[in-house]
Amino acid sequence: MPDLSPTLQDGSRIAVIGGGPAGSMFSYFLLNMADAVALDVSVDMFEPRRFCHRGPAGCNHCGGVVSESLVQRLATEGIILPEDVVQRGIESYTLHMDVGDVEIATPLMEKRIAAIYRGNGPRHSEPLDTESFDGFLLQKAQEKGANVIRRLVTDMSREGERMRVRCADEFCDDYDLVVLATGVNSRLMEVLEDQAQEFTRPERTKTFICEFRIGRDVIKKHFGPSMHVFLLDIPRLEFAALIPKGDYVTLCLLGDDIDDDLMRQFFDSPEVANCFPGGIIPSHVCHCFPRINIKAAQPAYGERVVMIGDSGATRLFKDGIGAAYRTAKAAAKTAVFHGIDADSFKTHYAPLCRKIHNDNKMGKVVFGFGSLVQKARFARRGVLRMTANEQKQVSAPRRMSGVLWDLFSGSASYTDVFLRTLHPVYIGSLLWNLMVSNLPGNAATKNPVAGVECDRAKH
Repeated sequence: MPDLSPTLQDGSRIAVIGGGPAGSMFSYFLLNMADAVALDVSVDMFEPRRFCHRGPAGCNHCGGVVSESLVQRLATEGIILPEDVVQRGIESYTLHMDVGDVEIATPLMEKRIAAIYRGNGPRHSEPLDTESFDGFLLQKAQEKGANVIRRLVTDMSREGERMRVRCADEFCDDYDLVVLATGVNSRLMEVLEDQAQEFTRPERTKTFICEFRIGRDVIKKHFGPSMHVFLLDIPRLEFAALIPKGDYVTLCLLGDDIDDDLMRQFFDSPEVANCFPGGIIPSHVCHCFPRINIKAAQPAYGERVVMIGDSGATRLFKDGIGAAYRTAKAAAKTAVFHGIDADSFKTHYAPLCRKIHNDNKMGKVVFGFGSLVQKARFARRGVLRMTANEQKQVSAPRRMSGVLWDLFSGSASYTDVFLRTLHPVYIGSLLWNLMVSNLPGNAATKNPVAGVECDRAKH
């Protein structure tokens, strides 16, 4: 029997509930760190889904993009993404508005992003010669020594100095540390909130994700290596994107509780229809309404319990996988080098959660300004003209383009994005473009400098 102290000892047992990116990366990092200090611990990962399955059985309800910077960070950890995990490299964003379209090239080569499937593809897809991102990470955790248990955890409770985990099939076992990586769509979070007065689960909002089967050749012609994003005057819509992946295009709608009325307005927009062949939006073959974390759990830790990824704190609307990486590594480092008690997590893990939470507050300010642009046609003209002119420049700073790229991709913090919009040159250039783009004769039609077709055959 291991010593029941607030630190991990030889023989300590850790339960990781959830085998998505956060759970797999935590297991990988913890076992790697434990091995570095000659600490002999065991990790059980509870994950009932099999990510090699198509459709809901393997789906993790995600748009599925990974920034190049995260790919590089994972590589330094020994996690190198194989080619069959990446469905398509994204080299640009194409911004669609009612006043015109503009393609925004990657600011730097390291800011490219990769389109991935979290499972093994949509419900009605053919068997894929690809590997799911989540399945790949789970395999890496297993290679480090994690034991995957294909059971659904429905309850957990404190039993003396240990945590007891119970599953739907009445299986139960005791652990020295429990790591929650279930995301916010699990009922386990509701159970914990009912049990513990001091714990508040993350605030959530409903999103919409669907898949269109179009075919690789058509996607290459009409979408190319570009993610298509939309800045439309639709209330409560914060972000909308079409993401090419193999034979499919994924649509992701994020905002304030996506509902039928919002979706109808989006699908009725000509800017959306014009991206598809013949201006006709095909029927989707797979869809879901997952909920996402928009405010961190309070607190994201307890005595011998820690919440990571969407279960704890994550980026608002963007870069959820990046936040899973950061929280998983911080929680693993705390557990191995500091302790598994509430005080250790409060001192060494909570600061990261607060940092993410505070940056999300700035994110709400940034999206608030974005909503003003969505509602004001004159502002959209100015943004379009400024961005299009920057894309024609070779060496001059692309201030608006960089802001939009990082806002769409999540490659930079919201605080950094906001501070860049306060630069005098940025403000001056925006005011100039607002004025010129709305002069008589310019405001009547789409900006000819920025207007582009959706045909990407040249790529």
